[in-house]
Amino acid sequence: MTRTALLCSRLVAASWFNLAGFAVIVVNALTLGLETYEPVVAAAGGWLHAIEYACVAYFAVELLIRFGASRTRFFRDGWNVFDLLIVAAPLLPGVRENVTLLRLLRLARIVRTFRFFPSLRVILVGIRRSLPGLGSFLLVTVVLLYGYAILGWMMFGDAYPERYGTVGQAMLTLFLLLSLDGITDTLQAGREVTEWAVLYYVSYMVAACYLLTNLLVGVVLTALQEAHDENRGAKAAEPPLNEQLARLHLLIGELERRLPQENLPGPRTAERELLKD
Repeated sequence: MTRTALLCSRLVAASWFNLAGFAVIVVNALTLGLETYEPVVAAAGGWLHAIEYACVAYFAVELLIRFGASRTRFFRDGWNVFDLLIVAAPLLPGVRENVTLLRLLRLARIVRTFRFFPSLRVILVGIRRSLPGLGSFLLVTVVLLYGYAILGWMMFGDAYPERYGTVGQAMLTLFLLLSLDGITDTLQAGREVTEWAVLYYVSYMVAACYLLTNLLVGVVLTALQEAHDENRGAKAAEPPLNEQLARLHLLIGELERRLPQENLPGPRTAERELLKD
């Protein structure tokens, strides 16, 4: 390992390096928010642009340091590839001229905060692992809403066509009722049409609002627990970078101590050289 690579590895492993990167991301996010206020832009627009350029310069230097620390392993890390795309994309032709796309890319830099905190990375990995389960959950939700929408159209389609006139309107109405907002007024309005409205809405609240909500929480919690166990197992299997560097230093020191001894001639070799003389 060269001195430059060793220095970059020490910088990446330092706690202040990650804190500095997080601080720059926060400053960049605050700058982006201040640009939404026209009086602030009119008074300090130049300073905001200067801060933006300084943040981009820091991100570029940070990427260079991370590349110097890992080199061949740099592109194997998904976070490094993500950071490279976020930092380099605004410099591409066509992107610089698109103000909306440029602002979206600048906003995406806030997502880089996940890489600096292991707990946030675990949450992000857990969300990714829960996507297959969420697909099944959405399918069950659509089937349940569709069935209750058909029943709602049959029961309240004529009385409330603006909410139950079609299956699509009924599904939208039932979807908004998942939060139980206004359920009392909706139940009272339904009872004016038919007494079966009590059974209809009570069964819908139990099936959709309670069972589906608990099912969603269970899927997400299971995925988060799996991500946490995976992260804990990876930490246990791989020693920290500081420990690896310490082992490397010990190995280099041991080799340096052995090298002069191996180069010195032994007693028998010295006697043979004297006899030859």
